[in-house]
Parts: sequence; C-alpha cells; structure tokens
Amino acid sequence: MKEFTIGKNESGQRFDKYLAKLLPNAPKSFIYKMLRKKNITLNGKKALGNEMLALSDSVRLFFSDETYAKFSEAHPAKTPAFNTFDFASCVLYEDEDILIVNKPPGILSQPERAGGGSLASDLTNYLLASGNISQEELRTFHPAPVNRLDRNTSGLVLCGKSLKGSQFLSGIIKSRDVKKHYLTIVSGEIKDGIYEAYLKKDPAANKVTIRRNNGQGFSHIATGVRVLSKTGIYSLLDIDLITGRTHQIRSHLAWLGAPVIGDVKYGDRELAGILKKETGLWHHFLHAERIIFPTAEGDFSYISGMTVKAPLTSEEERILEKLGLSQNTPG
Repeated sequence: MKEFTIGKNESGQRFDKYLAKLLPNAPKSFIYKMLRKKNITLNGKKALGNEMLALSDSVRLFFSDETYAKFSEAHPAKTPAFNTFDFASCVLYEDEDILIVNKPPGILSQPERAGGGSLASDLTNYLLASGNISQEELRTFHPAPVNRLDRNTSGLVLCGKSLKGSQFLSGIIKSRDVKKHYLTIVSGEIKDGIYEAYLKKDPAANKVTIRRNNGQGFSHIATGVRVLSKTGIYSLLDIDLITGRTHQIRSHLAWLGAPVIGDVKYGDRELAGILKKETGLWHHFLHAERIIFPTAEGDFSYISGMTVKAPLTSEEERILEKLGLSQNTPG
C-alpha cells in the first residue's frame, strides 16, 4: 500500500487529474477501475475521481510494489544540471505562489526537446536549490512559465510557483485582465493609435499572416502604439498588447510599414545585417517591459493594481544610445 498526503501544489485540482500525474503510465480505464474497486481511496473512502482535492487529504493506493512501479515513474523527472542564464539575478518579484523573471534574449521559454535548457528548466533548478520544491513534488506538479516569449524577445515572464499561483496567472492572461506593455525600436513611419487587423497562424512555417478583413482561420488583433522618441528612420515605441496572438507585435508592425529592427522573419533583412555590423544588434529588438495586474480578490488581493517593470539589458541600452533614442516610458 502506498499513501500520499495532498500538499499545497496538489490541492485545488480534480482527483482524477492528480492520479494521472501520479501514475503517468496508467491508462484512464485502469485508474477508474481501481477507483470503482476501492483500490484507490480518498480519505479512506470510495471516490469517483471528480472530487476536488484539499490540503492534507489522504490518498491510498492498494497496489503491489510491482504494479505501482509499472504505472509510476521509477524516479522523479530530472532537470538539467546546467542553467542557461543567471536566473536568481533576473528575478524581479517573488512570493509564495508567483515569481516574475526578466528573461534575456536568446533564451527559450520552454525546452524544444526533453532535457533541453530553457527558462522553464532554470525555474525548476532555482526552486529546487532554494528548497521551494522537492524532487518528489515534481511527480505531480511542475512550476512553469505561464506566458511565453519568443527566444529573442526579452523581458517579463510570469511563473507559477504553486498550483494556485499557476491557476491565477493563467486566468488573468486568458481573460486579458493583465495589461502587458512592450518596448521596441522600428524603422519607418508610424503614429500613435490603436491599430486593428486579423491574423492567421501557419504552424508548419511558424509564421503568421496579417490582413485587413476577417476570414477563415483568422483572429482579430489590436495593438496600441505610442511613440516615445524618434531619430531619422528609427522610432522607440511603447506597445500596448491589447490582444496577445503569436508574433502579433512583430507581424502587425511590419504589416503597418514599421518593422521591428533586427527582425529577419517579418522585417528588413538587409537593414538587420547593417545594424548587426554597425551596432552589434544580433536579435529583434522587442522587450516585454511592464505588466499591470488587475483588481483581484481573495488570496491574490495583495497584488491588485501592482505594476512590475523589467529593465532593458545593457546591450539593449547600448543600442538605444547608438541610435540616438531616449527611453521615456510612461508610468
């Protein structure tokens, strides 16, 4: 018999979802069969699987050691032994449930392959080292980034340290209640305003298409633009990401005739090459600079209206200076 006590990172979810994480190699039919036969119990009683788990609930598996070993992982998932960047120095905010980190450009939000380096694996390493999570807890809960930035986009990434924190952050992102602002440098002409269009993603090409009118497979997008400073063909913009679609800022600005500098996918490849030689800019210049939390109640009322800002990297500051642009970000 195996017994498990529900902790803070397991409570608040359905019993069957917890069991699927605890027994990742077991088919759903086996789990429900074990529930019916009371070979899996919750607080010593028969369960259906749709119960919501609470802190300190007791889960018992009346399995042989062989059966448990067959359907569970032999060892908790291991994380990479390396970090892709100095995670601790980039943490901007942290509490019991939420962590916000300033991701440098060149870092993946999620690994491209099992065991690969990424912000997600660095987060796990950081929490393991600080004692905020154990290898055993990783069986049923994985702390993770809730929003993703492209590899070469820098700035704010929201991370759930607990299940409760992950659910809260996912909720405000899905509802678009959290306000997200970006800094970017573009070439070309653009004026202050809210720009709308429609976007369609091509997963195979990992690229999107923008057009003025709606159509099959297209989604509405809205991008707020404020010009902070301008010199020659370059403008520093504050972007209000009203809708958050794949590659929205880069593709929408390019479609509007003001592509992000350094962007070889949607922007000016020739200019990107020139800027790389003249300024050392090796990636598209896009930075998730600040977030504003919505009014929240209950467990997260303490962050209502809170603003978190991420400073530019020293390299990004140097690019601004070389191009003669000044940052005058609104508060």
